[in-house]
Amino acid sequence: MKSGVHEDQLRSDLERHGYYPEVVFDALATALGHESLQAFVVQHEAAFDRDELHRHMTVVALTPTRLLVSHTDEHHLDGVPHASSSTEAVRLDKVDSIVVTRVVRDPAGSAGAVATIEVVLTIGWGAVNRIELEVAACGDPNCDADHGYTGTSSNDDFSMRVSEAADGPDTVERLLEFSAQLSQATATRLG
Repeated sequence: MKSGVHEDQLRSDLERHGYYPEVVFDALATALGHESLQAFVVQHEAAFDRDELHRHMTVVALTPTRLLVSHTDEHHLDGVPHASSSTEAVRLDKVDSIVVTRVVRDPAGSAGAVATIEVVLTIGWGAVNRIELEVAACGDPNCDADHGYTGTSSNDDFSMRVSEAADGPDTVERLLEFSAQLSQATATRLG
């Protein structure tokens, strides 16, 4: 990994979250190789299973040529904590769908200042497609014919949801900025 401002900020963010920062950083450094880090978002999630705490760290990162998605999970084997990391690298020219959903507080309120309180970023590159089927029907309520099925297919490889309440306003803003940079990077590649 090239050393730079973004890498220093990434290390700082990982250390601030306190969830095995060296493990997460090492997984990303391996995926980055010699490319520079242009943008990133870190999300730390915790879940409780009875009396155990399970933590999960997601980092989505942008390089000049690739989108990196890293997941690190904590699990326990024989009472000993373990962490497993996986990192996927996707060429930017493979990204074919970027959906940004914003939840805005009081959209008609305060003098044009829009307060985004939640963001969901969904990115598709064709590795995972979700198909939702339902029984097809016609408009005749007395019809008992078999009309087959209808449905939709969605490209849904990665999704990250952050909110002001759970992740803080800085993370919401960072995900919006990351989304804009990713959109620009993929538009440049296609143009």
